[in-house]
Amino acid sequence: MTDASSLFRPTTAPKLENITIFASGAGSNASRIIDYFSNSQHARVSLVVCNKPGAGVISIAEKAGVPVLIIEKERFLKGDGYLPEIREAGTSLVVLAGFLWKVPQTLINAYPRRIINIHPALLPKFGGRGMYGQYVHESVLNAGEMESGITIHFVDEHYDNGDIIFQTACPVLDTDSPESLANRIHQLEHLHYPLVIDDLLKEQL
Repeated sequence: MTDASSLFRPTTAPKLENITIFASGAGSNASRIIDYFSNSQHARVSLVVCNKPGAGVISIAEKAGVPVLIIEKERFLKGDGYLPEIREAGTSLVVLAGFLWKVPQTLINAYPRRIINIHPALLPKFGGRGMYGQYVHESVLNAGEMESGITIHFVDEHYDNGDIIFQTACPVLDTDSPESLANRIHQLEHLHYPLVIDDLLKEQL
């Protein structure tokens, strides 16, 4: 006798989009992204790539059960860019979350408009080589800007240059230090980055 309930069971599980996160530091954005997609029905973080052994993001990934790939500079920048390992993870989207090395052309060619980055300022201002972390916030304050914010953009062969996907701003206060401004920027990053990633996976990829 056939179990009638079996007739209504899907024959295949829905396809999961796989996110690969590249990170170099403490991993607060990576943590938010992993948490956000931990119960998703359509996407998951399948790999964390890190260039700094001992970085905080490694323990975050390990606690979440996400595989970690530690990379070295020569192979990444002048070799195959670890493309075989990234493909093996079934990567649909590469997400840079505080990753400090320039992405090699090998990966850009393999994942056109499927590599995104978040920058802690309103590009095109305060972007480019050497503009990351506290250096960005110090530059914003030294320039007397009235607002700062975040930019999420596609990655191309130049630093902080790809097409902008999303921006949002916050005020710069007279009393701000680089640290206090950074805290406000982190709040924007943690709120918006997972949502923008989700939208991209649902609508554009």
